[in-house]
Amino acid sequence: MAEILPSILSADFARLSEQVGILAAADCKMLHVDVMDGHFVPNITIGPPVVASLRKATKLKLDVHLMISDPDRYAPAFVQAGADLVSVHQETCPHLDRTLNMIRAEGAKAGVVINPGTPIATLDEVLGVADYILVMSVNPGFGGQKFIPYSLDKVRRLSAALRDRGLAVPIEIDGGITAGNVAEAVRAGVEWVVAGSSIFNTPDPAAAFMELRQRAGAALAVRV
Repeated sequence: MAEILPSILSADFARLSEQVGILAAADCKMLHVDVMDGHFVPNITIGPPVVASLRKATKLKLDVHLMISDPDRYAPAFVQAGADLVSVHQETCPHLDRTLNMIRAEGAKAGVVINPGTPIATLDEVLGVADYILVMSVNPGFGGQKFIPYSLDKVRRLSAALRDRGLAVPIEIDGGITAGNVAEAVRAGVEWVVAGSSIFNTPDPAAAFMELRQRAGAALAVRV
């Protein structure tokens, strides 16, 4: 079954614990946490203290996405703060194999992320090293952007490459996911769906989450 990961980037931080609790009551399993440094991407968000506070407020798995220029330096601090999963961008890691293994040694699952303009071929050597792979379907830096359609072709090719190698590595997608396109993403091969604005920027985030989950689940019967 596909997992929906609400992205707290779009949440009301003054009510973050309350909103997370509402989603947990709706049977949410994982939260997506976007970390931006204002250097690798043109925005600044949160650091380890917020993750540590979130860890105290919920038992949900925390999927921390590091959109930062120096993940080798900061990834351990996010694991220590309570991250269950930490993903890093291929574009920022000159020694990607080392970085992924370092995150795992720190005690978290290690994921790798590629931007819209980055070919999946750049991951060829680490497909068996990463615990999961995140395909960006917008250019990272801001929430609420429009979905980039060719991202799904990348997902299909990545899914085929993983199948060819007999690897059971979840594919995650992040950016512009709505109730209108979540089924198409899942049919392409996505297992973890990040959604921010389409959940939190609604009158009822729990209902929006459940609708996305229902549509994602229904799509699994029609994979292409």
